[in-house]
Amino acid sequence: MEFPAFANEFNKSGIELLPHRSPFLFVDTLISADENGAIGEYTYTAEKNDFFKGHFPDYPVVPGVVLIESMAQVAGAALVARNALGGKDKQATFLLAAVDAVRFRRPVEPGDKLTTVVENIRVGKSLGVFNLKGYVGDTLAAEATVKCMLGEK
Repeated sequence: MEFPAFANEFNKSGIELLPHRSPFLFVDTLISADENGAIGEYTYTAEKNDFFKGHFPDYPVVPGVVLIESMAQVAGAALVARNALGGKDKQATFLLAAVDAVRFRRPVEPGDKLTTVVENIRVGKSLGVFNLKGYVGDTLAAEATVKCMLGEK
C-alpha cells in the first residue's frame, strides 16, 4: 500500500517526542508529518507488551483501547515535532478529550507492525481533531476520530 507523503521527514523515535515511557509508549518511529497529518509506526511484541499474557492468552490480540492510544500517540508526536520545527521552545501536550467513530477491522497480534496515518481535521490552540487509520501491511486494522485538548508544557 502506498501511504500519503508528508512534507517533513522526521524518522524520530517516540521516546524523543512524547512524555510516555515503557510500558505505555506506542510509537517506535514518527516517519513524517506536516500541517495535514502524519505517519508513524509501532511493532507490538510479547517482550514489549505485557498485556498479551492476559488478553486472550490462547489467541493474543492487542486490546482496542491500546490501538486507539497507539494511533493517538502518533498524532501527539507529530504535534511535538512540528512545534520543534517551527522554533517553539515549549513542548506540545495533548490529552484525549473524545473518541468517535471507532472501527476495528482486523485483530492486531504479536509481531504485527501498525502503521498509523493521521489526518489533521482541525488543529487550533486548545483543541485538535484527527482522523486516525492504523494498517497492518496493506490491511486497515482500526480507525477512529479523536479530539485532543492541546496545550504547552
